[in-house]
Amino acid sequence: MDWIITEQSDIGQRLDKHLTGRLTDLSRSRLQDLIRDGHVTLNGRPAKASISLKPGDAISLIIPEATAVAVVAQDIPLEILFEDKDILVLNKPPGLVVHPAAGNPDGTLVNALLHHCDDLSGIGGEMRPGIVHRLDKDTSGCMVVAKNDIAHRRLSEAFAERRMSKIYLAAINGVPKEKSGRIQNLIGRHPVDRKRMATLYDGAGKEAVTEWEQLSVYKECALIRCKLLTGRTHQIRVHMKEGLGSPILGDPIYGHPSRQKIPSSRLMLHAWKLSLNHPVHDQPMSFEAAVPVEYGPWMCK
Repeated sequence: MDWIITEQSDIGQRLDKHLTGRLTDLSRSRLQDLIRDGHVTLNGRPAKASISLKPGDAISLIIPEATAVAVVAQDIPLEILFEDKDILVLNKPPGLVVHPAAGNPDGTLVNALLHHCDDLSGIGGEMRPGIVHRLDKDTSGCMVVAKNDIAHRRLSEAFAERRMSKIYLAAINGVPKEKSGRIQNLIGRHPVDRKRMATLYDGAGKEAVTEWEQLSVYKECALIRCKLLTGRTHQIRVHMKEGLGSPILGDPIYGHPSRQKIPSSRLMLHAWKLSLNHPVHDQPMSFEAAVPVEYGPWMCK
């Protein structure tokens, strides 16, 4: 794509910042990579990300086609909570990426699932076979995986129509003023930091609703039970930070781990309970992922 700098508000901006504001579907780091690799030119020549724009500057951007990546099966241990011919429910450990992406070509949950389920390939897409929802890399707990196309379609519909119950445990860096509540707002991509989500206004973003309850307190840090009524990216992490004013312990994006009241080697967010109807025979099912040992001080209260 090609365009010329004509708007007064664009003049003097860094090239990478201008691209981030114009191309909201690409992260700033991704755009900086494109600039560094010569896929962005300024007035017909490669340019640095930090160069300031002038009136009449001509920018050209070519996004290279994605290179196909073969997803290989890998023998990675899984904690299976339930399995039949249609679905698999597991307790995902913290630190395990769900599906391959740039920077994580293997060693993911998908690689493990391909080894565990011989016929999973292709269910729901080559790069995300069987995946109908995801947990962040550092979040642990319940996940359901589809093992055939019918299960994948019906589970996807159930998530979209909010016909599942998802309850999380979050240990936060502080104690809320109230004992329980409901946070409801609009969440979308942060306008500057594309790695983060944020509360947005003026109709921007998508509805995000979390019901929460304080379970216990340890060393001025509260354990919060969160019930998700929607499933937005980083929803609980944003709601704890912006709604309760206390980020989740160990959160490197929305918090400051070095300033925490309690040190934490992981993000203290756990997908504790998951309830759904079986996608084929419609039987109500409930699952619970054992509470990790790191939550011990709060669970003993």
